[in-house]
Amino acid sequence: MLQRPILIGGVGLAFALWFLQGWQESLAHLGEFSLMGAIAIIFCLWLFGKYRPKQQVQDLPVNRETVEKAIAQVQVVVDRLEAEDRPTSELREKIAQLEAQIDRQEINLAITGGKSVGKTTLLQVLETQPQDRKLCISETAALFSEVEQTDTAALQSAIASDLILFVTAGDLTDSEYQTLQQLLAAHQRLVLVFNKQDQYLPDDRAAVLYSLQQKMQPMLAAEDVVAIVSAPNPLKVRQHQVDGAVEEWLEQRLPEISSLTQRLEYILQQEAQQLVWATTKRQAEELKAEGKTILNQIRRDRALPVVEQYQWIAAAAAFANPVPALDLLATAAINAQLVMELGAVYQQKFSLEQAQTVAGTMGSLMLKLGLVELSTKAISTVLKTNAVTFVAGGTVQGVSAAYLTRLAGCSLIEYFQQQEEAINSGAGLNLDKLGQTLQNVFQQNQQVAFLHGFVKQSLGRLLPTPQPQA
Repeated sequence: MLQRPILIGGVGLAFALWFLQGWQESLAHLGEFSLMGAIAIIFCLWLFGKYRPKQQVQDLPVNRETVEKAIAQVQVVVDRLEAEDRPTSELREKIAQLEAQIDRQEINLAITGGKSVGKTTLLQVLETQPQDRKLCISETAALFSEVEQTDTAALQSAIASDLILFVTAGDLTDSEYQTLQQLLAAHQRLVLVFNKQDQYLPDDRAAVLYSLQQKMQPMLAAEDVVAIVSAPNPLKVRQHQVDGAVEEWLEQRLPEISSLTQRLEYILQQEAQQLVWATTKRQAEELKAEGKTILNQIRRDRALPVVEQYQWIAAAAAFANPVPALDLLATAAINAQLVMELGAVYQQKFSLEQAQTVAGTMGSLMLKLGLVELSTKAISTVLKTNAVTFVAGGTVQGVSAAYLTRLAGCSLIEYFQQQEEAINSGAGLNLDKLGQTLQNVFQQNQQVAFLHGFVKQSLGRLLPTPQPQA
């Protein structure tokens, strides 16, 4: 019943109105039951929202231009790596392979699914079918282990193909459904194949097929959910002879896969070129991510010493000239220089005026999010464990300035790492994204062990080392 929320909602609403009408004559109770009717209506609307199928945004069609743009973005990342004196020959070879893939005529078809669903048999049957287009069919390992964990290698093997046949032997398990969602989220073209339907009674076959189609809506078209029998059970044949004897034997039946072959034929006729382009685009995006990971690590290794340098400069300035805690970041002019140097590392070009604006924006965000006050209180708590260092003038401000400068620098590093290489100006900061990054970095650096270590390191920088007595 819960699969029909509109029906449930309508019945519930009708019942609520009937219920109210029956009590309409009693004014004393009208208010009470009006409230009950409102609650019933709200419940029906909630039920409709809870069980209404989630709408999925349709993928924009992939064309040659979008593929070439994706490959060009990989080229930009590789150029940046080369500018960092990083070997790029392997990545450039992969780019050349991607460029050659754009006009590929062969379609790669992967058959995947759980254990004992008939993947191997289906592969053998399909290989005997005539094809108008060159089709390379492969089978992945079983997607799931005994404990229903997904085999990552098998999943990646399936994603590398142009088209997937996802085989199941009945209604979907939770693991199968989650994996199908993952494949579709990766923009993978697939057909869901209900195999071994001959093991069900006729009415049950139709029920399972309908259930599969309903569960996959609107993520997958009903036409892309098909029922087949790749290896029908043998049929017992009994023949009565003239002399009264009876002969019996098992007769092997032909596979029943016409619904699948017809769907494949249609897809290959209408979508073959887009399948190749979509695969090439996915591979380009994966290669870009691989190169970006290497590039980010190189830049991070260069950026962190810059952050550490400025955090100690900020600490010394605040220690020597204590300022109110809330002004620690906003009044520190050195943060503008930090922004400029980090921008240079990440190819984000800032003028001095832009850098000052970014530094001011960072300070405002920290104040708005309450990070300055929380950080100062946390550091004060740690310092109170040592009365001598706590009463030293400017200690809280110095340590807090170092901590907030580090927080700002690490947040900018994380923010810059998420930007596209084509961006070369700091004028278009995404404040929502920057604020979220600030919060994430703050949570990562708010661990008690980290704070204790940071305070100890800061005190070593700010306070003179006691000289051993003679």
